Amino acid sequence: MDYGKSGSPKMGKGTPRHHEHNSKGSEKNPFGKPAPKTALLARLKAAADARKPR
Repeated sequence: MDYGKSGSPKMGKGTPRHHEHNSKGSEKNPFGKPAPKTALLARLKAAADARKPR
């Protein structure tokens, strides 16, 4: 019997166990399209305004 072939298959070396939801090339983070800084600043300002006590 070949005991080396028993058990679950080995994962490739250096490969991630799962894919991130916002990894490069996905719908949320496409290749070759950096997020514009103005959109980032607008989101940061909106988040800061939401945290301000009224």
